[in-house]
Amino acid sequence: ALVLSYFLETNSKQYNLVDKDVIEIGAGTGLVSIVASLLGALVTATDLPELLGNLQHNVLQNTKLKCKHRPRVKELSWGIDLEKNFPRTSCHFDYILAADVVYHHPFLDELLLTFDHLCKNDTVILWAMKFRLEKENQFVGRFQTLFDLEVISDFPSLNITLYKAMRKGRMKV
Repeated sequence: ALVLSYFLETNSKQYNLVDKDVIEIGAGTGLVSIVASLLGALVTATDLPELLGNLQHNVLQNTKLKCKHRPRVKELSWGIDLEKNFPRTSCHFDYILAADVVYHHPFLDELLLTFDHLCKNDTVILWAMKFRLEKENQFVGRFQTLFDLEVISDFPSLNITLYKAMRKGRMKV
């Protein structure tokens, strides 16, 4: 989250979030959503239902009266009720933000399904990934079946890579 937040702040001209619809998946404590809100984005911070209370508190405490748009906090369980909660016809996000969402857990198929559901042809995914296990390398390969992936920053000493992704064939040069 620190790496992605720092990147958003230091690259705000290239990745201008002002008035952009942004969703953060797996927001956790909300740091990335808070930074995106402070940078002018219309943010939807999402996570599992049991984490929403803390996420809501953190987001509101750190953005109240400081942001152009009041951030929203919403439940998102990967792969579950996606069309019901985020209808393809009415939900459009300019950016999907994800920090450290791939780790050893049984929901990687659902995570890929969620990325696919939320991503339109012009949506940009900014994804910070910490590599811990071989399973994560396999997920990157599976992710690339649907999305063009570009490394935009690398931190080898931390085993963290920051990616930009778009639907296959949509990456801007």
